[in-house]
Amino acid sequence: MSEDQERPGRYDVPPLPPALILAVVGLLCGFATVAGVWLGERGCERFRDTTNCGALGLPLLVLIVVVTMVLGGLALSRLAMPHPRLVPFLGVAFMVALVVAFLTGHLDSPWILAVVPVLTAITFLLANLVARLLERADA
Repeated sequence: MSEDQERPGRYDVPPLPPALILAVVGLLCGFATVAGVWLGERGCERFRDTTNCGALGLPLLVLIVVVTMVLGGLALSRLAMPHPRLVPFLGVAFMVALVVAFLTGHLDSPWILAVVPVLTAITFLLANLVARLLERADA
């Protein structure tokens, strides 16, 4: 039995620096978040004739965040990264906290399309650092 058959669900990739993998997955999760919010706004606009989703806005945002965390976890686990569930959870949570704290008034600006993915890549790197520190504290 070959090594590929022993480890189903994992991709063999050339050895890349873990920081690069984390940054790219974070960047993709940031784009997924922006796309989810944009699609949510378009859906509300179609059904309510306004981009304001009203009472459905918060549950929709929570759903977008959870889907982004799950997608990030799947990507990191497929790439055999350590802490594939904790890093996306913390990375997306840190990104949401920073967006709410500092960028709430600028969410309709076009430059936010680039800021959120870059911010998510940075928070994934920060989340990996926190996960490693927690692992050392446990040992």
